[in-house]
Amino acid sequence: MPLAVELRGLKKHYHHGDVPAVDGVDIATEEGEYLVLLGPSGCGKTTLLRTVAGLEEPTEGEVLIGGNVVNGLPPRARQVAMVFQSYALYPHKSVLDNIVFPLKATKMPKQERRQRARWAADLLGIGQLLARKPRQLSGGERQRVALARALVREPSVFLLDEPLSNLDAKLRAIARDELKQFQSRLGTTTIYVTHDQAEAMGLGDRIAVMYAGKVRQLGAPREVYDDPADTFVATFLGSPPMNLVRRGDRLVGFRPESFLPADAVDGDNALSAQFDVARIEYLSGDRHIYGTVRGIGEETRVIARLPATVSAPIDAGEAQEFRVLERDLRFFDAETGKRAAAQPVGT
Repeated sequence: MPLAVELRGLKKHYHHGDVPAVDGVDIATEEGEYLVLLGPSGCGKTTLLRTVAGLEEPTEGEVLIGGNVVNGLPPRARQVAMVFQSYALYPHKSVLDNIVFPLKATKMPKQERRQRARWAADLLGIGQLLARKPRQLSGGERQRVALARALVREPSVFLLDEPLSNLDAKLRAIARDELKQFQSRLGTTTIYVTHDQAEAMGLGDRIAVMYAGKVRQLGAPREVYDDPADTFVATFLGSPPMNLVRRGDRLVGFRPESFLPADAVDGDNALSAQFDVARIEYLSGDRHIYGTVRGIGEETRVIARLPATVSAPIDAGEAQEFRVLERDLRFFDAETGKRAAAQPVGT
């Protein structure tokens, strides 16, 4: 079975800079997969998406859709539909006319076009809004109109560029859930761009973590979180991010939720350290403890995240013994930042 989207050695240079926007990306998505491109602003994720869509031509490499090389083909011929951050709705057209619009270039009869638009609108729960203008809609409703307009073309691939970033936090969480259910029902291959790690972890079957035009790691959400390929992935994913402590030519990494008061850690294979507590924050039932750790490597500022189930009394200004299980330690080369083999660190 041909892969839905395959990128081979993809590079994109712009004339005004030496640094490529996309720098040698190889990715293959499976049919029906939800792939998230995650990274900070300027890492190349939107350029990569626009190159798949045909809105940008690669400097080097190939884009394949359904097993066919589509370099040079216009967006219309690629069987993809893209939803942008801005939604790009026509303000003077009704919701129905906005959804129908992409079908006008086809030779589809008017009645069939309208039937298809109603089907897409009903699927997204906006069937009752077809007569309204975009200005009469909420942000979440506009987003659904943009999705319905993409859906009527029955694309083989959905390309979504930060489609939730204009919504407030509460709506974003609801819309994220809806997007996941919607994609599961349709089974359409989806590539989704975001800088929001919660979105990436919640939506993606796999996540491609990008930085400086390169894919630093590609894997299932749990994999990129638990076993980061380098210090960039380790510190970009996670809130708070992974702690890194220098020890010789290595960095010892551990997640804040793995660093707990000694009596809360069961197991013999654990590393003990002194934690000088500087301040405490209470967030959604968790305690975030900020301070300095000694006994793992160089004295370093770190964060511990204690769930509500850990009730040990802790006060700012005191030192306590904390532990982290050896299985929760990750090691990185201090020079390159790349993942390194585990090493014994003593107890």
